[in-house]
Amino acid sequence: MLLTALLYWIMTAVMLLAVDAILPGISIANFWTAMLAALVMGLVNFFIRPILSLLTLPLNLLTLGLFTFVLNAFLFELVAWMVNGFVVDTFLDALLGSLLVSIMSSLLAMFMGERGRIA
Repeated sequence: MLLTALLYWIMTAVMLLAVDAILPGISIANFWTAMLAALVMGLVNFFIRPILSLLTLPLNLLTLGLFTFVLNAFLFELVAWMVNGFVVDTFLDALLGSLLVSIMSSLLAMFMGERGRIA
């Protein structure tokens, strides 16, 4: 369990570095900054995301779920604001960055087998 969490933490940091390499509007200083950003991202997604999802539920229903992309981008920018060395230039960069991290996370979850083993 702890090993799986550690693996996901490291993989999220690697995903953030990949997004840094792909998008010119996102900058991460080094690997340790990416590790800190991945940790903060996990905490933000655990504590703040459910509250904001509940508060924005009517808007999310009105937009047929598309407001989730805006919420993801906002949380991505929030993490960048909280972590020194992690810079997101524009909201569009945050939107694209959060979308790329989400896609990569989904692919990682698809390849992870039962109890965190690589399938």
